Amino acid sequence: MAEIKCPNCGTVISLEQSDLDSVVMQVRDEQFKLELEARVAAIEAQKQSELAAFRAQAEADKAAGESQKDAQIAELRAQLKSSETAATTQLKAAESAASAQLKSALSLAESQHELALQQAIADSQKQCDELRSALALKDSERELAVTQAVAAAQKERDELSAALKLSQSEHEAAEARLREQMAEQQRRHEDALAFQKEEIERLKDMKARLSTKMIGESLEQHCQYEFNRIRAVAFPRAYFEKDNDISQGTKGDFIFREEDEDGNEIISIMFEMKNEGETNSVKKKNEDHFVKLDRDRTKKGCEYAVLVSLLEPDNELYNEGIVDVSHRFPKMYVIRPQFFIPIISLLRNAALNSLEYKRELALVRQQDLDITTFERDLDVFKQGFFKNFGDASLRFEDAIKAIDKAIADLQKAKDKLLVSEKHLTAANHKLEGLTVKKLTRKNPTMKAKFAALEKDEAEDFE
Repeated sequence: MAEIKCPNCGTVISLEQSDLDSVVMQVRDEQFKLELEARVAAIEAQKQSELAAFRAQAEADKAAGESQKDAQIAELRAQLKSSETAATTQLKAAESAASAQLKSALSLAESQHELALQQAIADSQKQCDELRSALALKDSERELAVTQAVAAAQKERDELSAALKLSQSEHEAAEARLREQMAEQQRRHEDALAFQKEEIERLKDMKARLSTKMIGESLEQHCQYEFNRIRAVAFPRAYFEKDNDISQGTKGDFIFREEDEDGNEIISIMFEMKNEGETNSVKKKNEDHFVKLDRDRTKKGCEYAVLVSLLEPDNELYNEGIVDVSHRFPKMYVIRPQFFIPIISLLRNAALNSLEYKRELALVRQQDLDITTFERDLDVFKQGFFKNFGDASLRFEDAIKAIDKAIADLQKAKDKLLVSEKHLTAANHKLEGLTVKKLTRKNPTMKAKFAALEKDEAEDFE
């Protein structure tokens, strides 16, 4: 701690060593600033004097240069005048010499022109003679070419006439062979018709000898063979077997079922095969079997019912293709044996398209189940939450009172801090108003010490 006495009022002020060092530095910086300004002024004056001297020297050098330049210009003008006189003399001599050379060159050019004209006339005459001879040669060649063309055309006409005669003879021979082939095909066609009639008669005779049970079994075997022929390629996961289950009092002929990789059923069809012999006294109709087929489909849990029938062979409705009778019995069709595989493919493809919707429906049902479980869990959560909320609300008022008390304490601390800030601001203003001049105004001792200190710093600076 250092003490400073004011030289004017005699007041003693206690300062920290750092504050004293700051005061000393302020005094030293002020002295250094004054000396720096003095030196800058001296350098500026010296620069102005040197600039004036340089300008005077430049003016003198300029005047000397202009006088020297005038002398050189006069000398050049004299030399130029003498050169012009000599050049005029040389120009006249050159003009006379050039005129003589021009006259001689002109006469030489005229003689060369006449010689060239005579030579051109001779060359033109020679070319005319050559053209006449070439024209005569071309005429003879053209006559020869015309003669040759006429001979070639005559020869080509003869060849074409011979080729036409040959073509006519070949055409006549081809017509004869075609007639023979048509006759042979006619004979073969008649033989085939005869064989077909014999085969029809044989089949009719065979069907007349077969019993009703044997006829039905032959149609079933045909359908089973057709399915087994393409089972491995088209229906690798399909079930197609005879319906031998009579536990429910009735059975169909065949059941077709197919499942996907996950074991979900794609499609199921109940088949009934019906046929009859030509000699049967009672002719049944297809619709006579609809009721039993629909009952079999329902009891065996099949989605579709298909009647494969050879009944009513003259009915154009059943002969044209697949007949949909679902207006009488749901999902029921009547087909001829040739449409057995196509009906399975059509129904299977339609089922594959609807399989995705079935999967989505199962997913929606599972989601509904998940929502039900979620709602039940939510109710349990609500009950627990309400219980916990009741327990918490009992202590809510106490917590609010504690918060209000804490807020009041913080407000008091805030007021105290604001008062402290005002005191600190006033102290800061007092410190900013403190200068060395005020400190040494009534203290001669300190003024003398500061003067001695400034003198020492000035000597060190020099």
